[in-house]
Amino acid sequence: MLTVEEINQLIEKLDQSSIDEFSYEERGAKIKLKKNSGITPTTVAPQPVKQDNTQPTVEATPKQEPLKDEEKAEVEEPANYDHEIVSPMVGTFYSSPSPDKPIYVQVGDKVGEDSIVCIVEAMKLFNEIEADVKGTVTEVLVENGELVEYGQPLFRIKKA
Repeated sequence: MLTVEEINQLIEKLDQSSIDEFSYEERGAKIKLKKNSGITPTTVAPQPVKQDNTQPTVEATPKQEPLKDEEKAEVEEPANYDHEIVSPMVGTFYSSPSPDKPIYVQVGDKVGEDSIVCIVEAMKLFNEIEADVKGTVTEVLVENGELVEYGQPLFRIKKA
């Protein structure tokens, strides 16, 4: 175990370095040092500006650029889904039952209410997620192996 003098030396070294955090473990004893940046977040309220009436003021308005073709398409395109399948829990998203098996569904596939669309693994429990609606998969919103949150949309479905 480190002596108090060695710990003080570590603190001094950490304070002089660009490292913000340091952890050390030896024979079951742990020490964790974290640098206090001394920065506290503050909120500054805007103050009214006094205008000197002796000089004219000119207010510039930002020029709005026209939308590009891709942006126009995104704005004008109606939603091509009417149902989202969301994650019922926090976990890891898997698009197939195992790495060597084909994925459950992809864009364009038809699904039924009891169709399995993916697996969400939480604490070594593999939970099969069902579509709950009949329709066509229009979007897959997450990648295989990605961490998902409770309520996070996984798929978009156009109901039949």
